[in-house]
Amino acid sequence: MVRWGLIGASTIAREWMAPAIAAQPDCVVAAVASSNAARARAFAAEMSIPRHYGAVDELLAESEIEAVYISTTNEWHEQQVIAAARAGKHVLCEKPLALTLDGARRMVQACADARVVMATNHHLRNAATHRAMRKLIAEGAIGQPLAARGFHAVYLPEHLQGWRINRPESGGGVILDITVHGADTLRFVLDNEVREVTAMTASQGMGQAGLEDSVMGVMRFQNGVLAQFHDAFTARHAFTGFEVHGTTGSLYARDVMTQQPIGTVTLRRDGRDEDVPITHENMYERSVARFVGAIRGEGPPSATGEDGARSLAIALAVRESAQTGRVISVPAL
Repeated sequence: MVRWGLIGASTIAREWMAPAIAAQPDCVVAAVASSNAARARAFAAEMSIPRHYGAVDELLAESEIEAVYISTTNEWHEQQVIAAARAGKHVLCEKPLALTLDGARRMVQACADARVVMATNHHLRNAATHRAMRKLIAEGAIGQPLAARGFHAVYLPEHLQGWRINRPESGGGVILDITVHGADTLRFVLDNEVREVTAMTASQGMGQAGLEDSVMGVMRFQNGVLAQFHDAFTARHAFTGFEVHGTTGSLYARDVMTQQPIGTVTLRRDGRDEDVPITHENMYERSVARFVGAIRGEGPPSATGEDGARSLAIALAVRESAQTGRVISVPAL
């Protein structure tokens, strides 16, 4: 039985991750920590978690806790991941891993030094739709990929706005919240790395304190694929999607950039459309299962710490491009 500690009494922990951990036959949430002791107490009572702490160090001192899930605001991730690694805990951390690429590098190195598993909670690569697209591309179903398009423009609900739209010091803004996910999904589906990016941002009525709430841009991959992206907090009526166009066919996925296990994939070639069979599953449950498998030496987690760092590097390059008006090369790890 893997006993988990939750660091952060967050909305995603409540709605998705605590239930995903509890759904595993070999996992249990044993404790929760929050900087707000009253919040930790209320969260524990609501989720039937036996222990709660008002300080992360108290949770990390618990010898029976083997793994932690970190979902605090972004500025705390680096410090907390490194502390967890030094305490010998395996770590599943929310994206973005850190506010700087050097910070992400330090986190990955700390977990490697401590010989604990580190994973990034990039849930979208667990979607059956995206896994089907990756498989079809690898099998040559659309020939040589030429171009891709991802659109993850949604309306950020009021209960999630908060720091995402008004706290630059916490890594707010649509780029570190959504574009980092889109970058990871593109990397996963295309099985290739981004070489350079160009982008423009806007504040369309939700972003405050100089934070962007919409971004459009293009990524150039090492294999030459150009990928267009549009991410936003402000699109009330949009559906999300993902397309990949190749020399002999195209893949069209709709309603797939979401937490819900939904969406369709269509393969178009030779003048015909073919619905790709999809067996949906809870993305967070799959993420947890793969993470626990990694702890037991059964293969890597769905998204490693390195994956999180690479996707962060892309998002930071997108932000720099928008600020400078230049094409920005994505640095290596």
